Amino acid sequence: MDKDQHTRKLAVILHADVIGSTSLVQQNESLAHARIHGVFEKLSGVVESYGGATRELRGDALLAEFDRAFDAVTAALAFQAANVAANAAIDDQIKPRWRIGISLGEVIVADATITGAGVVLAQRVEQLCDPDSVCITAALHEALPRRMPFDLSSLGEQALKGFDEPVTVYRTQLRPGHPIPSPEQSKDAVPASTGNRRWLGALVAAIAAFALILWLQPWTPGTVERADGATSLSADKPSIAVLPFENMSDDPDQAYFSDGISEDLITDLSQLKNLAVIARNSSFTYRDRSVKAQLIGQDLGARYLLEGSVRKAGNHIRITAQLIDAASGHHLWAERFDRELTEMFAVQDEITERIVSALSIQLSGDERQQLAKHATNNFEAYDLFLQGQIVGARFSREGLAEAALTYRRVIDLDPGFARAYGALAVVKTRQVIYEYTDTPQQTMERALDLARKATSMDPASPHTQWALGYVHLYMEEHEKAIEALERAVTLSPSYADGYAMLALINNHLGRAEQAIRLIEKGIELNPYYSWDYLYNLGRAHYALGEYQKAIAYLQQALERNEAPRAPRLFLIASLIQADRQDDAEWELMQLETTYPDVSLSQLRAVMAIADAELMQKLTDDVRLAGMAE
Repeated sequence: MDKDQHTRKLAVILHADVIGSTSLVQQNESLAHARIHGVFEKLSGVVESYGGATRELRGDALLAEFDRAFDAVTAALAFQAANVAANAAIDDQIKPRWRIGISLGEVIVADATITGAGVVLAQRVEQLCDPDSVCITAALHEALPRRMPFDLSSLGEQALKGFDEPVTVYRTQLRPGHPIPSPEQSKDAVPASTGNRRWLGALVAAIAAFALILWLQPWTPGTVERADGATSLSADKPSIAVLPFENMSDDPDQAYFSDGISEDLITDLSQLKNLAVIARNSSFTYRDRSVKAQLIGQDLGARYLLEGSVRKAGNHIRITAQLIDAASGHHLWAERFDRELTEMFAVQDEITERIVSALSIQLSGDERQQLAKHATNNFEAYDLFLQGQIVGARFSREGLAEAALTYRRVIDLDPGFARAYGALAVVKTRQVIYEYTDTPQQTMERALDLARKATSMDPASPHTQWALGYVHLYMEEHEKAIEALERAVTLSPSYADGYAMLALINNHLGRAEQAIRLIEKGIELNPYYSWDYLYNLGRAHYALGEYQKAIAYLQQALERNEAPRAPRLFLIASLIQADRQDDAEWELMQLETTYPDVSLSQLRAVMAIADAELMQKLTDDVRLAGMAE
């Protein structure tokens, strides 16, 4: 076509961007450029193998076009899974990580390049992604065939710069237990190069091992500077990590069941004051990975590892379990349990007892009593409860509605199942948070009633106390939330997310020193912590006037997840206090790109900071950066 000609059409647009490329280049310029360029080539190969076409390389970003929605989404998930696998094999910290956004919209094609609203929309959606993840628009969601093994979690309506109407965005992931679809190349698709085909072969082999890990936020453990007096896990008591038990059943969809057994063992062991237990988020990063026990122990800070498998067939269950000394790699004991399904709870008790005996842990009377107590003795209710945990974790309107219905069925089966009441309370609170209900006040009141009922039925359960604290937090009843969560971590001294939530509440109340101590405790127990741990550290140091530390932590938080507003708000304020006006103004521009309507009045409305002096300080600082009223 002539240079002055152009064509308008509807297309599926993929926009992929390298995260934190500047920091990678600062570490080693030549190596970083080489690795980023190499991954660009691999991504282009994946795009082409799934029938797409790479249109442009824009700085640290790649723009591609597809004819079909499921080709674009499958290519994005395949690439991200393989890139995570490739990064896991790199010993240094120069690991290019990506966000990918996909949109369906009108584009203008001219001189083999594409522009237009569809391109801009893909860029905006990409900026909402977590690292290593894929986000799509509602139009893509509707265009995806229902037969494809994708789970979609709604991020709600997002106000995107340059678009008059809010856009609903979904985080997309591979359904657990399903292989990623193979390339379905169109007839005129350009074949990938030999090198890229070789890389794609490795990609297919890696997907099975790493697809689930991708969605569990497999962050590299951070290098957090600890407060004076902080101790390591192994200093005064043994530490253990419960690895995800392998699903050996014929049905891959039964993975939720083996995960549930692993999580219950973590819960039981976490209640022992003389044992430090690594958080589920960290230990589950080793799902399906063949790694030596010594390396896992060093990585997680755990002296002992528990691993095993679960096979469920009809009314029978086979559970194997092995306790390993991570320092030597030797098995301390291993056993197989062949039982009826109704005896499963007794098997969990036996495994816990074996661990306690092998590690010579002294139990108090209260600990013995709590370990002997089961959340339910009704297997059907237990199995249904685990299913509710899976669907509720999607956070979409449909997922939360399905989880609420599931928990009500659990309660019908076992009216004494306290955790089901607590889980239902959390679901109802989230329906209010994400504006999935037309009656928020009544829904919150119902959530509070359910949480109170849960704690009255089982006051010694850390889960029910956590649920009560969660409800109080979002009712802005901070002191009541602290009371419940302090009971939770007292009952379960290894409850990493309990410490993290306590840190958040203390930050709201202006208790920065306490927040730092709590978040450091959470990090000890959860070395693969998520962005919000760093955010809490950053805002605590801002409150203390330690602005250089605040900047460092908040920048790390944003490298892991650029979508949330709060870390960037505190980063802007910290930069102002550090006399870095230009940097603060640049960060404000980044914030306004994602949230065009952000303002001081909106900040006051959405930031639940109970400390009035701290709130005023934050407001004054972001005003100096140029935020409008």
